[in-house]
Amino acid sequence: MKPSVLQKMREIREAASDLGIPQMAIFSHVDAACGETEKNLKNVYKSKHLKKKMGDFSSSLGIPMNCILPVKNYSHEIQLNPDVDTLILSALRLMIDFGDDYADKL
Repeated sequence: MKPSVLQKMREIREAASDLGIPQMAIFSHVDAACGETEKNLKNVYKSKHLKKKMGDFSSSLGIPMNCILPVKNYSHEIQLNPDVDTLILSALRLMIDFGDDYADKL
């Protein structure tokens, strides 16, 4: 990402943090970022390359690693894939939980 985009994202994240709004990031196209996950999507949490990329993103924005959610987009498939669905639904579940916790605080 361009430094200007990262800077803008950091400013938005800090403003949201000041308001007590929880932040998370969706790390998409994990299959294109790493050959290991392209072959087998179940390796998404084992990939050292993805872990490094997510760590770099985490340190540049200040978002904790457990708030960066890796997903694979349905970009070329015409049939559903349980591995893709699992990542997407896991991310959705965490988004709902974060939102629910925030709403309870209000």
